[in-house]
Amino acid sequence: MTRRELSDGEWELIEPFLPIGRYGPFPQRLREQFEGVIWRFRTGSQWREM
Repeated sequence: MTRRELSDGEWELIEPFLPIGRYGPFPQRLREQFEGVIWRFRTGSQWREM
């Protein structure tokens, strides 16, 4: 597991609060998309993190 990945326990706590619906993200990629957002705010998209 890398720094940006959530553990299964963390994901179980977060998943019910994320919007999935008519205009929301695709459910099959929701975890990847959320981890991307976490990475973006944690690193500020620094070059060394790419």
